[in-house]
Amino acid sequence: MTRIPEGFQPHARKSGFTAPWEPIYHRPHDNGISLGVHAREAHANSRGFVHGGLLSALCDNAMGLSCLPHLEDSTLPPLKGLVTVNLNLDFLGSARVGQWLEFRADVTRTGRSLSFAGATVLADGQPCARATGVFKVQR
Repeated sequence: MTRIPEGFQPHARKSGFTAPWEPIYHRPHDNGISLGVHAREAHANSRGFVHGGLLSALCDNAMGLSCLPHLEDSTLPPLKGLVTVNLNLDFLGSARVGQWLEFRADVTRTGRSLSFAGATVLADGQPCARATGVFKVQR
């Protein structure tokens, strides 16, 4: 198993969907968060490549979580959450079982009704995918 990079902590937000992929880690940065996982068999297709569905789901998760702190505003109704309205993913390479995957998300813009973010997926530090997302603000 690869070591956990500095600054990553166990991710406290759990869901039934991501439970099979645990443990998942997180690390905040200036404009968002990164999620991280050690790629295992549970993440892979039959050829040993990390499945694109996992890449998509964790990019979506990291981008949405990155947008949330930018939306707190005491003059507006309480924030209930975000709903993904658009998600694009471009594959730049491949990730394999045994690699450390970082899903680094950055907020592009937030507004009253929509938020925008991008993410880069790094496999042992090398880009393997990039994503963009648009999120509907739910109040």
